[in-house]
Amino acid sequence: MLQPQDQETVSLAPGLNLFPTLKPPNKTLIFHQITALVITFFAYASFHASRKPPSIVKSVLGPTFDGSNLRSNDPGWAPFNGPDGTHRLGELDLAFLTSYSVGMYFAGHVGDTIDLRLFLVFGMMGSGLFTIIFGLAYWLNVHLLGYFVGVQIFCGLFQSIGWPCVVAVLGNWFGKAKRGLIMGVWNSHTSIGNIIGSVLASGVLEFGWGWSFVLPGFLVIFVGVFVFLFLVVRPEDLGFELPGKEVELMNVENGDKVENEEVGLLESGSSGSLQAIGFLEAWKLPRVAPFAFCLFFSKLVAYTFLYWLPFYIRHTAVAGVHLSHKTAGILSTIFDIGGVFGGILAGLISDMIEARAVTSVAFLLLSIPALVLYRTYGSISMITNIPLMFLSGLLVNGPYSLITTAVAADLGTQDLIKGNSRALATVTAIIDGTGSVGAALGPLLAGYISTRGWNSVFFMLIVSILFAGMFLIRIVKAEIREKLNEGKWHWNSITTQ
Repeated sequence: MLQPQDQETVSLAPGLNLFPTLKPPNKTLIFHQITALVITFFAYASFHASRKPPSIVKSVLGPTFDGSNLRSNDPGWAPFNGPDGTHRLGELDLAFLTSYSVGMYFAGHVGDTIDLRLFLVFGMMGSGLFTIIFGLAYWLNVHLLGYFVGVQIFCGLFQSIGWPCVVAVLGNWFGKAKRGLIMGVWNSHTSIGNIIGSVLASGVLEFGWGWSFVLPGFLVIFVGVFVFLFLVVRPEDLGFELPGKEVELMNVENGDKVENEEVGLLESGSSGSLQAIGFLEAWKLPRVAPFAFCLFFSKLVAYTFLYWLPFYIRHTAVAGVHLSHKTAGILSTIFDIGGVFGGILAGLISDMIEARAVTSVAFLLLSIPALVLYRTYGSISMITNIPLMFLSGLLVNGPYSLITTAVAADLGTQDLIKGNSRALATVTAIIDGTGSVGAALGPLLAGYISTRGWNSVFFMLIVSILFAGMFLIRIVKAEIREKLNEGKWHWNSITTQ
């Protein structure tokens, strides 16, 4: 049974007892920081690998259209092979992502109150099991919509455990310095996981679509065992002190420290207290709500591509040729490769200019012409398709990556919380949980709108990007004003010397 996480009851990873040379003083703080980085990277990459199969098998399960006409010689898989098959496939995405977003709110708060390592392993085992159960429908010849929807609901609930846990662990091990770059590189696990899932699912698709779920499911379970053996949640658990971990955050309204009444609101969690911050209290922290709603629309766009890009490629002729299911699935990884570079670039830029919101909005605005170009010219040839897909992935995933990692960690460790390290998973869950509501809505809308034409889908994505940027306008103004004030102060200080 999972126990409350405090200094007395936290369980040390058993792998360290099996290999005592991994413990201090044999290994340094830097070694264990890198270890935490690598373990959480592969943990969440495996989560995303198990999310990719539904998008890969969509073109196999669902109907195939020539223009607006249903092709009868491509049977698909009931109940997804009729004229309303794309709607039902969209409803599957909705079932997963709705349960994921709801579970995220609870998982974040629970993660701040119990052993994060055991909670993360629990989520990985459940995710792997239900991913396998989905694939078993192929051999059991299951055609009940309720079966697939039910399995996706449980998958979403177990998957929701992963993100608050891995971000909280990483936030425990790394301070603010170069957090954007570190987490930008680390957050490439999302795209790497998508690529692994795409390659695995596409590679075995010819043997039956069930294998596209079974292999990623076993992958999550295997990595979960490794996490159980070797993940250390906090440096304090090994006797390390991590200096400079807390972040100073200025009030976005007036550039001053947060008002006294707000500080009083959270004093119960101050002075290093292990008491978890309340859910509503976390919502009231500065900048949490704007970034959460920005991520709602940003993640809507990213997850529409995650779940529908292989289907779009399969049904959109490139140079007049329709690609196979396998080729379309593998080609879609170009978008995720762009996402790897987008997350790293956004993190690096935000560290250099020390302005997360400005970086996010810049990427969002640039992604609009990128999507227009991809839709307009991507079908001309592979020479235009691949670079435009790469560019779209880079710009779409950049702000999504930045907000879910560095921004969430910044807001979850700000000075207002006064050293309460038990708020990080809650704040992370609020931001990513709100984003996941948008992630649930995007693929569902795409399933319905795609029957009217893909131009309508891309128009929906562009409108969502505009809304995402609007929620950060006030923070962007505050960051620009802060940088201009710093520049003016610097100039005055030089002229007075």
